[in-house]
Amino acid sequence: MIKMRTRLVALALTLVMVVPLAVACTKTNKPDDQTERVLKIATSFGYGGDDEYFRQQFTEVFEFANPNIKIEFIPTMDDSMRYGGMAQSSEQMPDPLEKLKEVMQGDNPPDVVMVSYEQLTDIIDNNLLVQLDPLITKDKFDTTDIVPAVIEGIKNTGGGKLFALAPTFNSSALIYNKKLFDDVSVAYPTDDMTWDEIFDLSKLVAKGEGEERKDGFSFSTQSQTDLFYGMQMYTAPLGISMFDENLEKLAVDSDQWEQVWVKMAQLQKDKVFPELFDPSNPENNKRMMNQENPFAYDDFMSGRLAMAIINYGQINQIQNANKNAANYKGYTPIEWDVVTVPSHPEFKGVGGSISMNGIMGINANAQNKEDAWEFIKFINGEDWARLKSHSSYNLVARAKYLKPKDGEDFHMEAFYNVTPAPMEDTNKLWRKYPNFYQVQEIGRTQLQTVLKGTATAREALKLWQTQGDAMLKQMRDNPNGAINGGGGGVSTEIAN
Repeated sequence: MIKMRTRLVALALTLVMVVPLAVACTKTNKPDDQTERVLKIATSFGYGGDDEYFRQQFTEVFEFANPNIKIEFIPTMDDSMRYGGMAQSSEQMPDPLEKLKEVMQGDNPPDVVMVSYEQLTDIIDNNLLVQLDPLITKDKFDTTDIVPAVIEGIKNTGGGKLFALAPTFNSSALIYNKKLFDDVSVAYPTDDMTWDEIFDLSKLVAKGEGEERKDGFSFSTQSQTDLFYGMQMYTAPLGISMFDENLEKLAVDSDQWEQVWVKMAQLQKDKVFPELFDPSNPENNKRMMNQENPFAYDDFMSGRLAMAIINYGQINQIQNANKNAANYKGYTPIEWDVVTVPSHPEFKGVGGSISMNGIMGINANAQNKEDAWEFIKFINGEDWARLKSHSSYNLVARAKYLKPKDGEDFHMEAFYNVTPAPMEDTNKLWRKYPNFYQVQEIGRTQLQTVLKGTATAREALKLWQTQGDAMLKQMRDNPNGAINGGGGGVSTEIAN
């Protein structure tokens, strides 16, 4: 009986949310047009008609509102690819984007396609998507409320034109501890600061030694974060790649990479970043292992870091900790706020870790372009945004529904008044080199020698280039064989 009541309540709540959406969506259709039709959807992610997540996230409400439109999924990969069967073979994994492009031009083309942000430029350059601007103008579909992180990011991939829309996204911002700035009478950071301005600010606010040390800035709130991975947020807007365009060799033995590593080493020397984590030095790491502090692993929540890059999904943790501070022995509530992630002067406003969810466009070869456009309008409309705006981890693309939750007050705009940096399709790397992390590990190890002053930046980069190229060649020549672990005489078995 209790279970039945629970189900009835859940169903009632679902209908309360869905019915207004259904009414809104029905208004977009011609009242005299109830002909049964099929809308075909395909993605580069392998979602199929049996995928519950995709249906719940994107299609169920539309199907409810449009009972005369049947959603059909066009598969872009077989089950062996979806469930890892290819991993048992030496055969290279097919490229999902290439498969999608093939399907888009086939005998049974999808009407709507969904891709990742890093794939969007490729599919636009191949003239496979319908430009949406004329449709937006014709239907007076309002896009002025779509945040810059989404609308400008998508426009950048299409040379200023819109070929797709995305209903949700995730982003990062620069969080700061107000008390640490007040303690040294330094002004808080502001929106649109450059990286160098933030680094200079870090020097002003950092103070103390040992367990009493207060650090100025980190690319992450987490203790023990490796600078090699953290600084990718700094390098991404500069367009610096680890690989050549053919993905055959590294491209790290360059002046650009040298400049970045020299700068990072100097900033580490100037104590802009927290001290390097050294597991062999107990005194050095005592504050990170403090049993009296429930958040010792987090530099920011422990009150020992003034500024850090934070993902929107992490905000919820800080809010909950502050609300329940009385239940956390050793935790002091933090007064904080956020500003936009810093950027380079030559790429003002570009940066941060921005990902878009549900990037959808209309196939140029679609047989049902009209319903495809109605679907995209619906998923990117105000009613859908209002319904999805309660998520704690994803942000809806419409600014009107982006507000701090539960009466909180912080600078929400910092998460969306930025544009994403160009992104490489790293999936191509992982398909070609499943053990690519081993090549990255060489770079991480070499950066450590630079930070510790035992090698110059160019020496370390040349070594990374040489050892990395040799490792990549071994991976290509013998995908399932053993490789030499970066010139150190250590042999590593590549996973099948």
